[in-house]
Formats: sequence, C-alpha cells, structure tokens
Amino acid sequence: MRVPKSWVPLLVKRITNNLVAREMVKPTVSMEKFIAEAELIIMQELTVEDRLNDEVRELLKHHATDIERGRMDYRKLFDLTKQRLVKERNLVL
Repeated sequence: MRVPKSWVPLLVKRITNNLVAREMVKPTVSMEKFIAEAELIIMQELTVEDRLNDEVRELLKHHATDIERGRMDYRKLFDLTKQRLVKERNLVL
C-alpha cells in the first residue's frame, strides 16, 4: 500500500513521539527539528519508486520510434527496465 503524502506529517509525529516516549531514542536537537528530519527521510524513501519510474521513462524515450512502430511493448519494456534497475541498485520498493 502506498502512503498518501498528506499522511506523512501525521505518521512521523506519532512515530517520533512514540520513540521518544518509550526512550528508544533521545534527540540531541529540538523535537521540531527531529520531526522535520524524520519527515524528510520518510518522504525520500516514499518517492524512490516515483523517481525510478521517471528515470525509466527517460531511458525509454530513446526507443520511442521502435515502440511506436509496434516492435516493442512499452509496458513490458518498462517493467523489465524497472526490474533491472531495482536489482542493480538493490532498491526496496
């Protein structure tokens, strides 16, 4: 399940408050800065697949003429390219 970006601030606040309350972490910065940094990290992780999809689209633009002529199936080529990049980069989606 993909998490809507509008939920991220709420989830991060709950998670960070819970971690601090259980004394699992002890922030060395203000709680606001701690929450902001955690939110940034989670947003970066949630957008990994979006950035990968954009990169695959750019790579496939080089084969646009062959795809348009019907020599290649765009969806299949997209999925294969994406799988290859995920494996090469050891990404977790």
